[in-house]
Amino acid sequence: TDGLTSLDRYKGRCYRIERVVGEKDQYIAYVAYPLDLFEEGSVTNMLTSIVGNVFGFKALRALRLEDLRIPVAYVKTFQGPPHGIQVERDKLNKYGRPLLGCTIKPKLGLSAKNYGRAVYECLRGGLDFTKDDENVNSQPFMRWRDRFLFCAEALFKAQAETGEIKGHYLNATAGTCEEMMKRAVFARELGTPIVMHDYLTGGFTANTTLA
Repeated sequence: TDGLTSLDRYKGRCYRIERVVGEKDQYIAYVAYPLDLFEEGSVTNMLTSIVGNVFGFKALRALRLEDLRIPVAYVKTFQGPPHGIQVERDKLNKYGRPLLGCTIKPKLGLSAKNYGRAVYECLRGGLDFTKDDENVNSQPFMRWRDRFLFCAEALFKAQAETGEIKGHYLNATAGTCEEMMKRAVFARELGTPIVMHDYLTGGFTANTTLA
């Protein structure tokens, strides 16, 4: 394989090793990898390369990632989120103070109608926004479409009565990317200003797709 792959060009380099103070046989190793090993704009590929199967090597008794420093040149290959806190403030028309919101509780067990009622009471009572809990997806007691409809109704009712723009983070997280996008599109069609996605369980690729 020497003629096919340039080891000197693509190998990682351990350029520094420090002993962990107060610990026996523990060390901190500083390792640098060439940028050519990583696909541009892919969090998934980056993490697979750095914290992937290397943790399963039998030669390593234990391994832990302590820190990760990403070169600016690689950071620039990521598009970043399409919106930030400023756009969120613009959509809610709230400036000069912290946003005040809450997660609807109990998070599980409510019917869609009662869930929407809780959203309305919170927004009507003065909150800027409410949000779904990450566990709330599309369970038998409250299917996602019903939840979206009742939450949108609560949102617009609270807006009409208070004269303020309100928000509710509708959880679009689903079992597949296709279903996630379906829910997000439906939320947009309803006119709700915000959706949310649990990237820790849904995955970085799904989160990037939704953004």
